[in-house]
This record gives sequence, structure tokens and C-alpha cells, in this order.
Amino acid sequence: MNIKFHCPKIHCNHCAMTIKVELGDLIGVQAVEVDVDEKNVLVTYEAPVTEEALKNLLAEIGYPAA
Repeated sequence: MNIKFHCPKIHCNHCAMTIKVELGDLIGVQAVEVDVDEKNVLVTYEAPVTEEALKNLLAEIGYPAA
């Protein structure tokens, strides 16, 4: 499954790397792509991770989805 989040607090490549590392550590996440210019995060995932878990982790690390 794929899901895209818009995260207005993404400002730079450091933000992108933080998101990639944190989301990538979740079991079930297969890929994380971050578009810094558009402030979007595209996640490819499968069970057991859920959309809610991804959204919650983004908020926990300082990049809440709008």
C-alpha cells in the first residue's frame, strides 16, 4: 500500500532524513520518499503498520501531517 502525507514543517534535507530514518524503522514500512519542495512524504507499507501509526509517528517526531 502507498500513502502520501503533506507535512508543512518539512524545511530541508535534514528533515527528510529524520523522517526516512524514523518511519523506515517501523516493521512493515518498505520505502519512504520525502519531497522537501512539496513538503510531502510518500510511504510504501504493509501490515502490521497502519496509516494511523505512520501519522502518529510523524506528529511525535515534529512533522504532523496536515
